[in-house]
Amino acid sequence: MTVTTVATPVTRRRIEIRVILAFLAIYVIWGSTFLAIRTAVLLVPPWFSAGIRFFTAGVILYVFARLRGAGRSSPREWRSLTIIGFLMFFVTYGALFWGEQYVPSGVTSVLESTLPLLTVLLEVFVLRQQRFRWRVMFAVAVGFAGVALMLLRDGGPGFPILPSIVILGGSAAWSLGSVLTKSLPLPRSRTVAAAAEMMLGGSLLLIFSAVAGELHPFPALPAKAVLSLVYLITAGSIVGFTAFVWLLGRMPASKVASHAYVNPIVALALGHFLASEEVNLRTLFGAALVIGSVFFTMREE
Repeated sequence: MTVTTVATPVTRRRIEIRVILAFLAIYVIWGSTFLAIRTAVLLVPPWFSAGIRFFTAGVILYVFARLRGAGRSSPREWRSLTIIGFLMFFVTYGALFWGEQYVPSGVTSVLESTLPLLTVLLEVFVLRQQRFRWRVMFAVAVGFAGVALMLLRDGGPGFPILPSIVILGGSAAWSLGSVLTKSLPLPRSRTVAAAAEMMLGGSLLLIFSAVAGELHPFPALPAKAVLSLVYLITAGSIVGFTAFVWLLGRMPASKVASHAYVNPIVALALGHFLASEEVNLRTLFGAALVIGSVFFTMREE
């Protein structure tokens, strides 16, 4: 005998509330992490901050997943996890945390939102994983025109060029890592994979921090920096990622990916109203071009 379970109105309402809360988490929390990073790196060395964030969050999530019954990873999977952790956490966030010492959090969020555009360029021109399409390439060009508009002002650069390029380079490493995840052998559990990548990337960041001399002497940790790091570990990495994975299991990936063009709006607003970061018409217009380009590109994909 087959038993069919029908969702009651109360059950559907609960699911709807959870979906709304999960979207708010990846929209608001991930959008606010840029300001939290900016707060931390102005008080504590950047690579040390990034290493503490991801190593701690990765260990917590990995232990949680194993306690929930996730299996062990094979040596081949650990090798893949190391590659992805190096690209997507060590390189990407090492560049991001360093760059945010010089670039406002709102502008940084817009630079980071070019991830889908960089991924398309890699898939079309480097890895040949998708065909060339003029509409998509035009949208990508518009996005990078928006970046140029934000960074270049009359008489010189509006924001430090080198840190901005470093942040974009870190985004390119994330794009490469995200493309490689389609071909490398990884654990079946998304939580195990991401936790291990965070843990490995965070450990590399801490090693690099020590080699770069950030730990000699050991940095002081003001209360404001500690609060920022705790927020990044708990809300940014653990809560935000858990909400992201939960949504991926219940919603189309295209809808979940909408955080890519919502996070910059949240970050620009928070940076302006909470940290008095300058947001003028040129910045807003450049950001609108980038966000619109990302929206169109992701819709086409």
